[in-house]
Amino acid sequence: MEHSVFGLEEQNVNLSSKIVVSLEKISEVFRVLLWQQTKAFGLSPIQIQILIFIQTHDLQLNKVSNLAREFNLTKATISDAVRVLEQKGLIEKLRNETDSRSYSISLSEKGKEVAEKVALFSNSLKTTIDSFTDQNQLDLWNSLFSILTDFQKKGVLSLQRMCLNCKYHNSDSPTGHYCTLLKTLLEQKDLRIDCPEHETN
Repeated sequence: MEHSVFGLEEQNVNLSSKIVVSLEKISEVFRVLLWQQTKAFGLSPIQIQILIFIQTHDLQLNKVSNLAREFNLTKATISDAVRVLEQKGLIEKLRNETDSRSYSISLSEKGKEVAEKVALFSNSLKTTIDSFTDQNQLDLWNSLFSILTDFQKKGVLSLQRMCLNCKYHNSDSPTGHYCTLLKTLLEQKDLRIDCPEHETN
C-alpha cells in the first residue's frame, strides 16, 4: 500500500518523501515571492509571469497559443490575462499581416519598466543558492535537471527548449552531450532548459 509523502510518519523515515515535501515548500516560496509582487504592482501571478516571459523571449514565441503551452494553462486563461495587461498599457498586440486573427505580444515602454522590476522577485532565492559551494550547486543542478527531464518525458512539463530535445544535441560524446551548433562538448552544468538557439528534432 502506497503512503502519502505528506504523512509525518512517512516523511520522518523516508528521505525521498522529505525531498518531495521540500520541493513543495520551495514552490511555496515562489508563490509567496510572486504574491508580494502582485500587491506592489496590482498584477496577478500569471500576468507577472507573462510579462517576464515576453521580456526574455523572441517575438515569435510571444503568442497566446505558445504562452498557454508554456504555462500549462488554457488559451482562454492566457487571453484573459493578456487582455488585462493590454488594458493596463503594459503590452501591445502586433497583428500578423497575413492573418488578422493571429498576433504576437510585445511590451510597451511602461511594460518594460514594470517587467524589469517584477523579474527580480526570485533574486532572494538565488542569493541563497549563491552561498552554496560550487559542488553543492552542481549536485543540486544535476538532481533538478533529472527531475525536470523525467517530467518533460512524461508530458507533465512543457520544457520546449531544453538541450536534450534539440536537433543540435548529440549524446555520442565523452561527456554524453555535444552541441553541433556551438561545436563544443557540454558538461552537465552547461545544459540549458531554455535555449534561444533551440530547434526541435
